[in-house]
Amino acid sequence: MENIGLRLKALRTSKGLSQRKLAANAGVSNATISLIEHGKTDPSMGLLKRILDCLDVSFADFFASAVMGDEKYFYTQNELSEISTGPISYLQVGSDLSNSQLQILYERYRPGADTGQSMLSHDAEEGGIILKGRLEVTVGEKVQTLSAGDAYRFNSRLPHRFRNTGNEECVIVSACTPPSF
Repeated sequence: MENIGLRLKALRTSKGLSQRKLAANAGVSNATISLIEHGKTDPSMGLLKRILDCLDVSFADFFASAVMGDEKYFYTQNELSEISTGPISYLQVGSDLSNSQLQILYERYRPGADTGQSMLSHDAEEGGIILKGRLEVTVGEKVQTLSAGDAYRFNSRLPHRFRNTGNEECVIVSACTPPSF
């Protein structure tokens, strides 16, 4: 969490924003921003997304490494870029997606993991296939529990949420185009 906090602080200061201004823009308390920046709290994915939206930065860009180097076509499992840890783990194919139209994620949700009460929304289209476990997917007013072999696809501008309601880890391979998560 300290790494997320340090990245958030660096990004906030590079944009010339105070903690109070960022908090007001994101609709959260100044204390929430301070706790995140100091590594004292674990923001939900929904909350972090809302904060990053105020900074005009996607998840992919927020967690991308600074330099990509030569173009890469193949990745071993150890070369996937971890863009989130905790109850939900997102491993991304590639690290710098600034010149890409596609984001591919290997997602793992622990039992009870939830993207948060704040629904996600971003400028893209996304889809995924459940490889293991069960996942409750909410898109707008529609809610569906999906199992291994089931899939989803929707316009990401619609408010959405993901929640593991099962007793085992849920594993998904998903894609988002353009990269905006």
